Amino acid sequence: MTDTDNRVPAGTAVPDEAGTPLALAALLSGTLVGTVSNSVVNVPMPAILAEFDAPLGSGVFVVVGFLMTFTATMPLVGWIGDRFGRRRVYCASMVATAVCALGAATAPSLELLILWRCVGGAAASALGPAVLGLLTWLFAGERRGRAVGLWASVNGIGQAIGPTMGGFVADGWGWRWVFVPLVPVALAGLIGTLLHIPRHPGTTMRFDTVGATSLTLGSGLLILGVALVPQQGLSAVVAIAVTVAVAVLIFFVRHCLRVPEPFVDVRLVAEARFVRSTLGAFAFMFSLGATLLAVPLYLVGSGRTGSLAGAVLLAIPASMVILGPLVGRYLDRVGARRVLRTGLALLILGQALLCAAVGTHLVEKRWGLAGFVGVLVLIGIGTAFVQTPAATGATRSPAGAQGTGLGLFNLVRFGGSAMSAAWVAIALGLGTTIGFMLAFAMVSVVAALGLLGSFVGSDPMSER
Repeated sequence: MTDTDNRVPAGTAVPDEAGTPLALAALLSGTLVGTVSNSVVNVPMPAILAEFDAPLGSGVFVVVGFLMTFTATMPLVGWIGDRFGRRRVYCASMVATAVCALGAATAPSLELLILWRCVGGAAASALGPAVLGLLTWLFAGERRGRAVGLWASVNGIGQAIGPTMGGFVADGWGWRWVFVPLVPVALAGLIGTLLHIPRHPGTTMRFDTVGATSLTLGSGLLILGVALVPQQGLSAVVAIAVTVAVAVLIFFVRHCLRVPEPFVDVRLVAEARFVRSTLGAFAFMFSLGATLLAVPLYLVGSGRTGSLAGAVLLAIPASMVILGPLVGRYLDRVGARRVLRTGLALLILGQALLCAAVGTHLVEKRWGLAGFVGVLVLIGIGTAFVQTPAATGATRSPAGAQGTGLGLFNLVRFGGSAMSAAWVAIALGLGTTIGFMLAFAMVSVVAALGLLGSFVGSDPMSER
């Protein structure tokens, strides 16, 4: 197995002492903007639905629309970053994300709000592969593990700020104001990037138009097809969308195996470390996305305020923030796979406990909010244990040395979040209590599949 810690694309040698704390801070600001953009509407969702008099099946596209375009375009913007320079693409993404946040804040209808969220997802899609790509470029060896650990913590901070800020701001000033704080953070990150991150030279390379189009179209159609189920059920439109998506993705794989310079080198993607990391990333993002959407809906539906729901959700990201740097620091000593499997096991347990709690109304009868928060802490610990080894494994794999490989990793990662939002809407369409139970039960199943995936390939001592 090839370790690519010191591998960079041709023509992009790392400048001396380029990986400074200020450079890292500039990159982490983009991670914060992308994460908050994703989760900021979760707690205000009931208020959004009430203002536009829309059902959850339609309103869920405020979440899924962002994730659909955010996810599907990641490999494409990963290639653009390699071709024209990752810093340049990262800066453009920050500017476009700020513009789309203002558009969402002023949207006069649900349809325009969804449109702005879809455009905003495409604008923010460069943040995932660009940040991980620049971290890979600027930091090597143990410094990369620490940098990725901090990246994981900022993901946790973003998950904390998003729902919590959404709840407090929506209760105080209205849901439209939840998008406004994204603008100064994006602009601050832009300035920091221009000042402290050196230019990342692009590399001349052939653009596989067929491969890029088929991957983007196939993944987008698949997410859209699943997202339409809460609104249309298992209709002909859904069946056609999913069938066409699967056919296009199969065509994409076969195409990339035949051409000499494919958009994504699927042979590298099939490498065991990348597969394990990607499956783990899908599992923890499915868990995180479902929990951050279902829990506030459950609490607000039980008579709690949006502010309280946002405060309760802090238990998950707070655990991630505290543990992220520690996991990054000791990951190689303990063993990446050992940490990954522990985290997935905790996610299985935590989601099973949530399923039992909502099914038997233990929150109201016995546990109270304190017990509920304790389960969320357990889920946050599990998420922290999965997130860092998954991202580190992806960046160290041969596929992770390429922008399209990192884009594919992030596509699958955030695809898990998009699928989970659609699943929550599907489950709640079956009834309140049974819906919440099914929502959390499915998360346990997905985490169990991720745990099985961690046994793919050999198990060298370096990964224990």
